[in-house]
Amino acid sequence: MINRRQFITALGAPVAGLAMASVLNPGKVQAAVEAFADRDESPEHTAGDEKTWFAVQQAFTVDRSLINLNSGGVSPSPVTVQQSMQRYLDYSNTAPVYAMWRILEPQRESVRKQIAGVFGCDPEEIALTRNASEGLQICQFGFDLKKGDEVLTSDQDYPRMINTFKQREQREGIVLRKISLPVPAEDDDEVVRRFENGITEKTKLILMCHMINLTGQILPVKKVVHMARKRGIPVIVDGAHSFGHFEFTRKNLDCDYYATSLHKWLYAPHGTGMLYVRRGKINNLWPLMAPPEEKKGDIRKFEEIGTHPAANYLAIGDAVTFHLGVGIKYKQARLEYLRNYWARRLLQSEKVKLHTSLKPGFACGIANVQVEGVDSGKLAAWLWKRHRIIVTGIKHPQFEGIRVSPNLFTTLNELDRFCDAMEFVIKEGLPS
Repeated sequence: MINRRQFITALGAPVAGLAMASVLNPGKVQAAVEAFADRDESPEHTAGDEKTWFAVQQAFTVDRSLINLNSGGVSPSPVTVQQSMQRYLDYSNTAPVYAMWRILEPQRESVRKQIAGVFGCDPEEIALTRNASEGLQICQFGFDLKKGDEVLTSDQDYPRMINTFKQREQREGIVLRKISLPVPAEDDDEVVRRFENGITEKTKLILMCHMINLTGQILPVKKVVHMARKRGIPVIVDGAHSFGHFEFTRKNLDCDYYATSLHKWLYAPHGTGMLYVRRGKINNLWPLMAPPEEKKGDIRKFEEIGTHPAANYLAIGDAVTFHLGVGIKYKQARLEYLRNYWARRLLQSEKVKLHTSLKPGFACGIANVQVEGVDSGKLAAWLWKRHRIIVTGIKHPQFEGIRVSPNLFTTLNELDRFCDAMEFVIKEGLPS
């Protein structure tokens, strides 16, 4: 495994002779390299050391003329990932049927092993997909259900996944049932109880989030999985926002089905994802596209999508290297520090309501904040138009607010500017 000095040095070294050297100036990075590489401090201590995180911020080629607080949608990739993808793409185009299919395609197996290593499972249980939605829909459409069978989820699950079940309702006559969850949810047993109370004798499948996209709420997946397993009900886990975000492995979830996007918190190329299916469950789960008969029990049957690029998937390996170089404990601590930095400042006002728990284990880098009396959609639009700050306006029957999701490339100065803008609205209201 690479050490921290090798990792940080690698952030600056590759760009010295490239056109991007003006963005990643090795001279500016060097001081931070020396400050960061040999640190032995705890993640909690390191989280607030700006000299430590300067080098990591410089690994991204983000536009500093705006403030991107929407990593929950899709994240920028570090320059090493961008360069890797470009290299593989250039090689693919030398002779695609040879270079892409015969040379690069087999190298996906190395990436499969790397992802399995991070997730803590057998590589033969990992399929490389285009995003979390594709992986989840493989599972949602992959179970045999008949008219009258019920599927259970929450009303805070991702709309695309809810619409997937709605289509099965319309085509096949299944029944979609939804439970509500507390906001925020700080009692795991209450969450399990609500899922359990939603189960009927007709329930055949459960879909639940690991981390809810609206608020960043982390749900007790393992407890729900065990409760449902006793009743013979499979649980599909939506991990779109959790993988690469905070510390856990498959063992902590003990789930049979899990899908995520790798272009969010792992910083892999855009349009990459991962599906985990426990080995004994692969054979009986239908893929979205028909594979050859001999692949029926092979995890690769879920990758049958026709012609596809090699570059996107192979560059995932560089994202994994970056992820391991930072270290998930340090990454999680920094993301929690950034969240607390802006949230605690805004919470000094009685007009501010946070729909996300600040207690350890219930959330991480994503949080949802509301200014009472201010329309959250209009607030998000004003922040962009007036201050070039990107957030996401959220309106749900239970709550509304703006979703704020900074990342490792975010500076404290940027969060200060965000807080300044929010405090203006808190004091003066939203300009008409």
